[in-house]
Amino acid sequence: MALSDTACRSAKGRNSEYKLSDGGGLYLLVKPNGARLWNQAYRFGNKQKKLSHGAYPTVGLADARRLRDEAKKLLASGIDPSADKKVRKIAAAVATESTFGGIAAEYLARIEDDGAAPSTLTKNKWMLQDLAGPSLGARPIAEITAAEVLTLLQDIERSGRRETARRLRSLIGTVFRLAVSTLRATNDPTQMLRGALKAPKVQHRAAITDEKRLGALLASIDLYDGWPTLRCALQFTALTFARPGEVRGATWDEFDLEGAAWHIDGKRTKVRRPHDIPLSRQAMNVLREVKEVARASKLVFPSIRSNVRPLSENAMNAALRRMGFTQEEMSAHGFRSAASSILNERGHRSDVIEAALGHQEQNEIRRAYNRATYWPERVELMQVWADELDRYKRGPTKSGSLIFD
Repeated sequence: MALSDTACRSAKGRNSEYKLSDGGGLYLLVKPNGARLWNQAYRFGNKQKKLSHGAYPTVGLADARRLRDEAKKLLASGIDPSADKKVRKIAAAVATESTFGGIAAEYLARIEDDGAAPSTLTKNKWMLQDLAGPSLGARPIAEITAAEVLTLLQDIERSGRRETARRLRSLIGTVFRLAVSTLRATNDPTQMLRGALKAPKVQHRAAITDEKRLGALLASIDLYDGWPTLRCALQFTALTFARPGEVRGATWDEFDLEGAAWHIDGKRTKVRRPHDIPLSRQAMNVLREVKEVARASKLVFPSIRSNVRPLSENAMNAALRRMGFTQEEMSAHGFRSAASSILNERGHRSDVIEAALGHQEQNEIRRAYNRATYWPERVELMQVWADELDRYKRGPTKSGSLIFD
């Protein structure tokens, strides 16, 4: 006979547990302490089994019957409802534990293991933890919607950081793709957001390309009375037109002083490939000078505070500001633009200049050719550039024109 809700509610504990049957294998098990538990008896694979449906009254009579009927449908399909319940319980636990923040941390650990540059790691941590973390970090990644991600990105966009918003969308997508590939999410909602953000306003890095003004800048650097390694770092950056981060992190074991060459490991370059830079006589002189400043340091340009720490990311730009050059006029990265602009204007081969800048060559065959063939030309180019910088510092002749060979 089927149960009624009144019968379930009035069932009391006895000296031993007993069952109240509702039909179809469903029964209410009443414990001596008065606890009432829904169970369902069934057979699967010629074995008698039991399925729990929760406690009464948390699970009411109607809900218990619904769960019984769902289990019977699974049995009719050849599925063991107990095994199905375990699988769904595990899936629910994985979904709850697999938060965006947790998978983002996995992604960061992976790129660190793969040798990502410290600057890349720091930037990605900032974007995933500081920008995305407060709104998405604790959320189960499988439950995050495109609307949530879009709201976050639009908030950043409205603050004027359009490029940051676009980069964060891409990075969030990378985390989602990791979740999809490891079966913790079913899709990447950022794919739906392509074209949803405004295009960033292109801001070129400040650079002085006028030869007279560049000469004045170089003279100011030579006279800079701040920390000696900072002055030398600026001089070396101007002479090699290497990326400021590569200069700041340079260590003495990267240099072949006999061969006048600087070998930068691929882990430290923007394009993740080794980059070799010929050293002019002037660049070698800078290295000799800076070696006397911090003899015990493995770093070529250590910080003022510690021989084991490089100059800070903003140190060179801050020095330029103290010399009177605004951020709209010049940046440490601007020496690359200055060299590229002036050398191209003077008719030097663009392939050699691009190789000297360490730019990524898209064609693999040309990439190998550049590195193998252009070295003598790059040696010559770097010396020509260093000599030009010396001429700029000497300033114009009496006639008002710069002295050139």
